[in-house]
Amino acid sequence: MQRERTISVIIPTLEEEEYIEAILSRLKAVRPSVEIVVVDGGSHDKTVELARKFTKKVFQPMKRGIAAGRNYGATRARGDILVFMDTDVRFRGNFFEKVQDAFNDPVVVGATCNIMPFSNKPTEKAFFAFYNQLIRFTAPFKPHSRGEFLAVRKTAFESVHGFDESMPCLEDHDLANRIAKFGRFVFISDLTVYESMRRFRKLGFRRVIGTWFIDYIAFVIRGKPVSATWKPVR
Repeated sequence: MQRERTISVIIPTLEEEEYIEAILSRLKAVRPSVEIVVVDGGSHDKTVELARKFTKKVFQPMKRGIAAGRNYGATRARGDILVFMDTDVRFRGNFFEKVQDAFNDPVVVGATCNIMPFSNKPTEKAFFAFYNQLIRFTAPFKPHSRGEFLAVRKTAFESVHGFDESMPCLEDHDLANRIAKFGRFVFISDLTVYESMRRFRKLGFRRVIGTWFIDYIAFVIRGKPVSATWKPVR
């Protein structure tokens, strides 16, 4: 019989009072329970106050940046499996069991899953469905992950020294590639998280996808994205 592994969910925040209660209330309802770790990047709204209603592990470290925040959260997490999620996502179904099942295989060191938009627009749903299939297909030999959902075995995370804090974006993709050298990176096909489309709405669908594409090509060629910063959109 497989040992039940403990799960810590690490969420970086910055001015997230609009979304924080929804994601934390869902995580609080997960059974068996998961540890919730919130790392705030200097919010001036009610993000921290609201987060403390759901978990005692709310931190505001001096060093800022999403990669630094996730790394800080990992040092404070006690779980065998670390799940990194963004604030503006939702999930359905048996979250805990699906993550547990993926990591019951001792060779598995990392995982991602389907990421779909809240939106009901057919073009957006079609794009994300295609994108998910592409990630699923490439997972065994060229892992890719986004910050909406990235799960890693803590021992493997520590072996690669966590996220590269010098990267303003694609730090999640970079981690997935580095951690895959220690085992299998898998796609959890029966788990879906849903993301808000706030970045797409504010910047435009084509602009966001174009930026993704350029940064990814730059990463493949030179190991770092073109974007020097990744501005939060609220």
